[in-house]
Amino acid sequence: MTEQDTGLTSRRELREQALAGRRFRMPLGSRPRAAARPAPAGREKPAGLVGLTRGITRPVTQPVTRAVAQVADQTRPVWRPVAHVLRWVSPLGWTILALGVVSWLVGAQWGWVELLMVAAAALVLFAVCFVLAVGRTKVRIDAEVEPRRVVVGEPATGRIAVTNEARAPLLPLLVELPVGLSAARFVLPALAPGHAHEELFVVPTSRRGVIQVGPATTVQGDPLGLMRRTLRWTEQTELFVHPRTVALEPLGAGLLRDLEGSTTEDISMSDLAFHALREYQPGDDRRYIHWRSSAKAGKLLVRQFLDTRRSHVTVIVDTDPEQYRSGHGRTGQADRAAAGHGEAGDVHAANAPSATEADVETAISVGSSIMLRAALDEQDWTVVCGDQRMSKTGPQLGLDAMARVQPGPIDLLALALDATDLAPDTSTAFIVTGPHRPFIDLQRAAGQFPPEVNRVIVVVDPHAAHGIRHGGGLVILTLSQLEDLRMLLVSGVAR
Repeated sequence: MTEQDTGLTSRRELREQALAGRRFRMPLGSRPRAAARPAPAGREKPAGLVGLTRGITRPVTQPVTRAVAQVADQTRPVWRPVAHVLRWVSPLGWTILALGVVSWLVGAQWGWVELLMVAAAALVLFAVCFVLAVGRTKVRIDAEVEPRRVVVGEPATGRIAVTNEARAPLLPLLVELPVGLSAARFVLPALAPGHAHEELFVVPTSRRGVIQVGPATTVQGDPLGLMRRTLRWTEQTELFVHPRTVALEPLGAGLLRDLEGSTTEDISMSDLAFHALREYQPGDDRRYIHWRSSAKAGKLLVRQFLDTRRSHVTVIVDTDPEQYRSGHGRTGQADRAAAGHGEAGDVHAANAPSATEADVETAISVGSSIMLRAALDEQDWTVVCGDQRMSKTGPQLGLDAMARVQPGPIDLLALALDATDLAPDTSTAFIVTGPHRPFIDLQRAAGQFPPEVNRVIVVVDPHAAHGIRHGGGLVILTLSQLEDLRMLLVSGVAR
């Protein structure tokens, strides 16, 4: 028997076995359950397959990738200008071009005159719009905002001046100047060579933050919007909108004895602020004996001084909106108001996010006001607010940093640890937070400072009456609005 006959016989046997299995199939209920099939060997180690595949393909793909990169670098002077020009075409322009090409191909293939006319119109329109976008724009644009730093609500105006520096007249041109999230658009009139045109615009400053102004760009193209050629002429500038602040009384002296510090009522035997003369006592330093007065009085008299101390004020601002949110955990006064007026309560709950944002801004204003007062007293200060860290800088830079603060979840204990690292010589520590921050968190944060540090908690709660409390070694000030801060500090923080 040949090998072919053997192969045919085996195939016939397999076919007969398959037919026999179909004829004598067991009932469905009496079939034994098939055992779970083991996973194929190839699926057990996908990492090995991946590594093997990479090992095989890498020697092939690496030379190709290197060759493509080398060709791209060598041909960069050719394709880069082309790619720059292709960016002029808008989605509408690409649609018109595709319509023209497809109509031309279909019309030429089937002899459809109408499609050839559509193709000619689309391609001619595309070419005309491209010619309108081509051209050299030679102008000088000056954009400025005055002043660069304002307080929330103060007016800020900008000016943009465009000068035609070309020898030919300048056709009407569109100038765009991004201002924050919006953009100011100006349509310039036709300008003769050497002539300039000036436009004024107003920058909204109703909210604290940093407003990006610019860059100024010119938009050259066609009236239909098929082409849009944008050229950049200026750099981006920043307008700082500082938080509101209130004038405060001096915060008083601190704990660090310093000859250049603030004068206190404590008597000292070695300082610069002279107080009085007293009779010499055993143990007094002989350097402070006032010999002229001693000669006149007939007994030794020594000088007494008033102790001078330097303060280092540290401010920690809690910027977590959840700690100020009015929608949960409200005070009893707010609950009674919502219960007595159901519709008013619903409106209040609907406006909760905006009210919460206002409370966070009040907390930032409180921290900024304390920082400015410390700077006016020529005291050292450190502010930790959100993601901003400032220590021993000028008040202007401090307000700029406060303008950059973005509300968001924070770890109050981590902020306190950062503050102690920046200012280990703190004499007065302020923690500004909302009414929903647990008291244990406040104690832990304040506990990072030494016991001799004057620790003050400022709670911003618009639904509570302002007041002063003492508990757990902390002075707790509750204020409903920024204007209450001055009176509370005078009453509760004076040492």
